[in-house]
Amino acid sequence: MTQPDSSAGVGTVLFVDDEPNILNALKRLFRPTGLRVLTAPDGPAGLDVLAAEAVDVVVSDMRMPQMDGATFLKAVRERHPQIERILLTGFADMDSTVSAVNEGGISRYLNKPWQDQDILTAVKDAVERGRLQAEVARLHALTAEQNAQLKNMNAELETRVQARTRDLQTAIGKIKDANESLKQNFLTTVRVFSELVEMRSGHMAGHSRRVAQHARELAKAAGLDEAATQNVMLAGLLHDIGKIGLPDELLAKPYNSLKPEERSVYIRHTERGEAALTAVSQLKAVGKLVRHHHELWDGSGFPDQLVGLAIPIGAQILAIANDFDGLQQGQLTARPLPPREALVYISQNAGKRYNPELANTFVRMVSERNGNRRESGLSLRPGMLKQGMRLAQDLLHPDGYLLLPRGHVCDEDSIVQLRRLEASSNRHIVVQIEDTQRGPDA
Repeated sequence: MTQPDSSAGVGTVLFVDDEPNILNALKRLFRPTGLRVLTAPDGPAGLDVLAAEAVDVVVSDMRMPQMDGATFLKAVRERHPQIERILLTGFADMDSTVSAVNEGGISRYLNKPWQDQDILTAVKDAVERGRLQAEVARLHALTAEQNAQLKNMNAELETRVQARTRDLQTAIGKIKDANESLKQNFLTTVRVFSELVEMRSGHMAGHSRRVAQHARELAKAAGLDEAATQNVMLAGLLHDIGKIGLPDELLAKPYNSLKPEERSVYIRHTERGEAALTAVSQLKAVGKLVRHHHELWDGSGFPDQLVGLAIPIGAQILAIANDFDGLQQGQLTARPLPPREALVYISQNAGKRYNPELANTFVRMVSERNGNRRESGLSLRPGMLKQGMRLAQDLLHPDGYLLLPRGHVCDEDSIVQLRRLEASSNRHIVVQIEDTQRGPDA
């Protein structure tokens, strides 16, 4: 084995041939190319060189002792498949050349004697091809490595995103819980204010709650959106908040029985109610409904004598709900009206006191809700009760708690207790009694 002529170059080629003069000729031919040239006298020596050196191209003679070129190149292919392989052969060696092509995987073969330019071109092409293949392999390996890193990064990122998403969902859940808590606290506060108003006039216990419920149902039936319906319901709970400062004797009288000077004081409660609610930003729109819930469709209401559609629709709804319950409590008329008569009143005043479309919707809604249930036929004071009469509705204490449940049959003791309560509280108590003379479809 000979040493290389040059240590510098752009590639390395190994020539294997058992004739020294051929090896020398090849070294001289390739010296100007700048390629690094290695030589070996036979196949085993060539394999030793390949084991110790980085080689790009192997050029082997076919006829050599110990190991012919086909066998040598087959061994090169098996041990160093990345090396380009070229065979030098004579015309008489075609069978061996075919074997070298099939078993050694040679990329090209050249006949002896060779043309210098042919072998120079073949070797340079093989060096370049080997480098391109090596670069492709390097890039494939780099791509695979980067893909693996990217996969790991994506997995790590997905884990982080999932963790962050869980944290975000937890935070959102806490915010929702906090908002729901604030909402409930807000509604509780509204109900507390509503109950404080009713404590001034115990005979109206539950009035604001019932008005709010009726108004909410009518708002939904009229097609108002959720926010508007909520405002109507809140206005129902707070519509009488301006009455807190009114004298007790004024609150105890039906509106129709008030003297002119008393009415002038009474009607200002809507303005005071709006002023009280406007200070709370969430209740500003509610305050507007409270101000106008006594406006009438024909313009005869108060405080601003608005006419028809100039009245906010929430206030139109509130007026119907408020009057329906007030009629049953004796707040508008000389005597409390049973629900059926209260509905007749609403219907008769459609187009006068009330928006006719809303009034008709309300009457239909309440009638359908009651269906074929037996209506409360009688509204009686305790002094008018008789033993055996059955309550058509729950009877609430003036302070709001339950006194007698619906269906209770009056006896001497309960009648006496109710009379004493009315006398001691100085408040009217109205008991809804079933009219046993009416059938279920009455």
